[in-house]
Amino acid sequence: MGLQASGKSTFYRERFAETHEHVSKDLFRHNKNRGRRQAQLVEAALSSGRSVVVDNTNPTPEDRVPLIEHAREHGARPVAYYFESETRDSRERNRGREGRARVPDVAIYATAKKLVPPSRSEGFEEVYRVRISEREGFEVLL
Repeated sequence: MGLQASGKSTFYRERFAETHEHVSKDLFRHNKNRGRRQAQLVEAALSSGRSVVVDNTNPTPEDRVPLIEHAREHGARPVAYYFESETRDSRERNRGREGRARVPDVAIYATAKKLVPPSRSEGFEEVYRVRISEREGFEVLL
């Protein structure tokens, strides 16, 4: 979870693409109820014993509750990766995107305004902080 253009999708491709299902609301933009579709895909993956990465901003604890509940219902370990990014850095990376991948700056500001870092008290077994390092790529901290 984190701001748009904070590295979430790239991190998924680099670290989890070979072992985890990918669920992102960005992949079904034309669906009228993207939250329901996300829940269906997460449920399908977990029901069949596959690990899943939910690649979305999920800025508030309320956004994350159903995901944690799905994980617990299926005996999966809910783990959070929080992408620490300044608004200006996300805006800069967003400028390099093309087509539908690029979001309006107002979307980044709106997410930043309501973004609450995840905590173990929400039900996560582990919470990692992720930063983009120019020299080392992604830096992951517990």
